Amino acid sequence: MSRLSPGVHWFSPTLPIHVFDAAEPGPVALIQAGIHGDEVAGVHALQELLEEDIRPARGRLIVVPVMNPPAYRARQRCAPGGLDLNRCFPGDADAPERERKLARRFMDLVLAERPALMATLHESHKRYHPEVKPSFGQTLVYGVEPMPAIIGRTIDRLNARLAGEDERWAPQYYPVATSSTEVIVDATGCVGICVETWMGLPEPRRIEMQRTVVELLLDDLGVRPMA
Repeated sequence: MSRLSPGVHWFSPTLPIHVFDAAEPGPVALIQAGIHGDEVAGVHALQELLEEDIRPARGRLIVVPVMNPPAYRARQRCAPGGLDLNRCFPGDADAPERERKLARRFMDLVLAERPALMATLHESHKRYHPEVKPSFGQTLVYGVEPMPAIIGRTIDRLNARLAGEDERWAPQYYPVATSSTEVIVDATGCVGICVETWMGLPEPRRIEMQRTVVELLLDDLGVRPMA
């Protein structure tokens, strides 16, 4: 698969991929949400950013606001009768399952684009506690060591904006070899981050947090500096 031209590309009638190029060269950042259909804050955050103009100042930005539209419409982790898309990578173009075919197409896109950063926006029913495994809420999750430096910097900036202790962020090393993020990191060498907000917080606040994380990551990378 060749690199995508700027604009909106349709991987299916309901799955748009938004590609933005800056005049100034720079890294490629890929941000996606909605791989699990019941984790909605990241979807809404990316949709809002697209409506408000998320064009980069440097490099290339690729945004996939809803990775799994049937699951999102059903507000379920997986599409009714379907597979967990997050566990279908690297995929298979000839597989009978829609999720495995989609995973292969997305994997081909990632291999063509070679992003410096791939962030996937998730949510968790459990607030993170180091003694509770698994628990993810309010963490930036990574699967390789040492921890990518961008994670520590972003968490420090997030925690400087706290409105309450329940919102405090933490890094979490949680390798899952079969997850889409780790398959992509292993294939491309990019920085892969799972952003996890805690569903115990109000949805508008979670959306705001997801937006902030995306903006801070893109600022740190130099793709889209914050004002």
